Amino acid sequence: MTSSRDRKVAIVWFRRDLRLADNQALRMALIRGGPVVPFFVLEPDEEATATPGVPSRAWIRRSLRSLEESLRGRGSRLVIRLGPAGKALSDLANETGAGAIFWNRLYEPPVAIRDAERLSALRSEGLEAVSCDGTLLHDPTTIRTSQGGPFRVFTPFWRHCLSLSGPEPPIRAPSRIPGPSGWPESSGSAVLGPESEAERAVDIDSTWKPGEAGAAKRLAHFLESGLPGYPANRDRPDLQGTSRLSPHLHFGEISPRQVWHAALARAAVDPTPGAARGAEAFLRQIGWREFAHHLLVHFPGTPDAPLRPEFRDFRWRKDRDALSAWSQGRTGYPIVDAGMRELQRTGWMHNRVRMVVASFLVKDLLLPWQEGSRWFLETLTDADLANNTFGWQWTAGCGADAAPFFRIFNPVIQGRKFDPEGTYVRRWVPELERLPSRWIHRPWDAPAEALRTAGVRIGKTYPAPIVDHASARTRALAAFTALKPPRPKP
Repeated sequence: MTSSRDRKVAIVWFRRDLRLADNQALRMALIRGGPVVPFFVLEPDEEATATPGVPSRAWIRRSLRSLEESLRGRGSRLVIRLGPAGKALSDLANETGAGAIFWNRLYEPPVAIRDAERLSALRSEGLEAVSCDGTLLHDPTTIRTSQGGPFRVFTPFWRHCLSLSGPEPPIRAPSRIPGPSGWPESSGSAVLGPESEAERAVDIDSTWKPGEAGAAKRLAHFLESGLPGYPANRDRPDLQGTSRLSPHLHFGEISPRQVWHAALARAAVDPTPGAARGAEAFLRQIGWREFAHHLLVHFPGTPDAPLRPEFRDFRWRKDRDALSAWSQGRTGYPIVDAGMRELQRTGWMHNRVRMVVASFLVKDLLLPWQEGSRWFLETLTDADLANNTFGWQWTAGCGADAAPFFRIFNPVIQGRKFDPEGTYVRRWVPELERLPSRWIHRPWDAPAEALRTAGVRIGKTYPAPIVDHASARTRALAAFTALKPPRPKP
């Protein structure tokens, strides 16, 4: 253990910012001009905001390998240890004699509370401890309405954000990162352990390349081929119409500032009107991400409790069999089942389909949105607490700027509209792949001959619908009507 500190040695604690470009914490450490020790802590379950599910663990493993390769190419390396983070940071500072620790700020309320405690504890040990802005375009604690409160509606929130200066251009990755004279021990292999069978079953590698280089390549491909058609194609799960950047953004392999400036730059050099419209629509989705974090910061109880108080008395059903059928993609509604199977296989789901499956859970099945939220956090690679909470409360009608509860998606109509030929369903529900497009989204109505030719037996090879949508809609509206509005304040 080192008894004295070298004020120029700095530790950079990587978390969900697994990149070297546009990394403010890394930049602040390098400005000091001394050795830098890149550090990653794998937290025990009890220290985590939400225990990472199998897809997230599989992604983290790959992303850390990519980060390690990038660091070694710049004369550095990544030190990996087991948490809890506060003790791990203090121990590493003592071993290296570091005088400073830098990290990029996260905004989940439990993490923010622990970070404040860590800052205080590390500073009491004589360390310079600094948390930097690096995960959002704007610090949500600084965004306020003219009355000084938080925004609850997206459009004025986003209009306010667009009126602010910036975001500043992203920072380039350093060409070299000076390291200490002697590297501390890293327990990466022991901490991460061998890849589990469950992790190997998640098909990440056929679609994504986790890591900073993979994120940059995916963004470039989308801007080149997908941006002009984005407004028309982004709701089509049968097309490659979205960027699929959400896991990269969640793990910080690319920053929102990089996405922002790259999209604007692409639109500036593309003379077609479609590029400008595509960039505006695409960057608006970055705005929704900002809004979700804004709401989580200002309403920290929303991961578990509805923002609208009247929904606390909503009469949700309890039906474990229905919940299981939904989670396993066995509801009998092809677009719902396709989405849930895509999620189970890849750790990702198209955004339009996320809305459809969420509506089916909370409105057709009348099951609590918290159940769906928990399942998504366990099974998504982009299991972002802010986005996930906002999305589920939006669908349930109980959050800020939420869809009204009486907006109930018809899964058959949604399937016909956004997967007209059944391409998406055929991919993820192969037992229906030979069914004609006319019946692909309502196989229970198909003529006997069409079912026989396609080899489909409803209730045998493919489940019958677990609920009648029309009846379920009536039941959901009745439950909503029974809600008592909140009493006005005296």
